[in-house]
Amino acid sequence: MHEYELVVVMNPDIAEEDVPAAIERVTSAVTSRGGEVVEVTPWGRRKLAYPIGRHTEGNYVLTQMRLDPERAHELEGGFAISDDIVRHLLIRTDED
Repeated sequence: MHEYELVVVMNPDIAEEDVPAAIERVTSAVTSRGGEVVEVTPWGRRKLAYPIGRHTEGNYVLTQMRLDPERAHELEGGFAISDDIVRHLLIRTDED
């Protein structure tokens, strides 16, 4: 298991009251692949540096987690087809 930081930009069309449920779907995607979520830090709605599709804002969430590297590719593939996630960035933080 390696340590990762995951930043997701969620679709701004998600209502504020539905954002916690969307965050829960991200954490369950990690845990269903045998990962462990260490910490979740919502950054809130922010303006994007550049438009992504028709979106100019997004709800940012930072997640600290541990996950098997082979499962990390599966996780990213799931995010690529998700309607909830506009962009994601997964970075390995431990050294090896």
